[in-house]
Amino acid sequence: MSSLLPLTEAIAAGERAVAVDAALVAKLVEMTGDLAVNLLIAALILAATLLASRWASHAARRGLGRLRGFRQDQTVLNFLVQVIRVGVIIVGLIAVLQRLGVQTTSIIAVLGAASLAVGLALQGTLSNVAAGVLLLVLRPYRVGDVVQIRDVAGSVQKLDLFTTQLSNANNHKIVVPNSQVLGDVIINLSGQRTRRVEINFTVGYGEDLDAAREVLRGVAAAHQRVLADPEPWTGVTGLLDSAVQITLHAWVASGDWWQTQADLMQGGKEALDAAGIEIPFPHQVEVPGKNAAFARVVAVPSESGEA
Repeated sequence: MSSLLPLTEAIAAGERAVAVDAALVAKLVEMTGDLAVNLLIAALILAATLLASRWASHAARRGLGRLRGFRQDQTVLNFLVQVIRVGVIIVGLIAVLQRLGVQTTSIIAVLGAASLAVGLALQGTLSNVAAGVLLLVLRPYRVGDVVQIRDVAGSVQKLDLFTTQLSNANNHKIVVPNSQVLGDVIINLSGQRTRRVEINFTVGYGEDLDAAREVLRGVAAAHQRVLADPEPWTGVTGLLDSAVQITLHAWVASGDWWQTQADLMQGGKEALDAAGIEIPFPHQVEVPGKNAAFARVVAVPSESGEA
C-alpha cells in the first residue's frame, strides 16, 4: 500500500502539469488570436489612413485651386497640400499605435525630448525651415519673378522650405538658403508691371544742352517699347570734370527693360553723333614739375611714309 503512494503522487503531479500546459497553450492561442485581430485592424487603419491622406490632398488641391490666389501661385498650394497629407498620416499612425496597445503619451514625450535634441543640433536647418514658412506666408516674391538677393540676381525657379532656387541670365543654377534670403534685402525686379530705364549720357561743356536733351528725348519717344505715359524725361543731372551729364528716363514694361535699355543706349549715342554733339572722353594733361626740363617728341610721317 505504501509502495503505491509515490506512484499516485507522480500521476497527480503529471495531471497538474498537463493541466497547466493546456491552460498556457490556451492562453497563448488566445493572445495570438487577439494579436492577429489587432494587427489586422491596425493594417486596415493604416491602409485607410493612406487612402484618406491621398483623398484629402486631392480634395484640398481641388478646393484651394478654385481660389484665384492659389491658381496664380502653385508654391503655397503645394505646401498646404503636403501639410494636410502629412497631418492625416500622423493622426492615422497614432490610431494604429493605440490599437496595438502602445501608450502614445509616452511616445509623444520621447519624441518631444528627441525633437529638442535634434533642434539644437540642426539650428541652421530649422532656421531655413522657419524662414521658408515666412517666405511662403509673406510672399515677397513668387516663382517666375526676377529678384536680386545680395549681389545675386536671377529668376525664381523654385521655393521650398529649405532653399530658394534661382536661374541667372547665363542659366546658372543658384541655390540660396532661405534664412539668408529672409535676413537680407530682397529686390523684386519684376514685382511691378512697369520699370524705369535710366541712362546717363555725357556731352561737352561747349555743346547746346537743350538740343542734346531734345535729341535723347526723341530717341526714347520713337522707340516702340517705351510707354507714352509717363512720357520720357531728360535733364542735366551732373557737372563732371570734363563733361555735362544728361540723364534719360523712360518707362517700359518689366519684361522689355533689358532690351529697351540696350536699344536706348545705342540709339542715344548714334543720335548725338549724328547731331554733331560731342561725347567727351577723359583727357590727360601733362603738367611739368618746377624747374623740370623735358621735351615732347612727336613722330610725323615723311613724304616717303617713314616717320
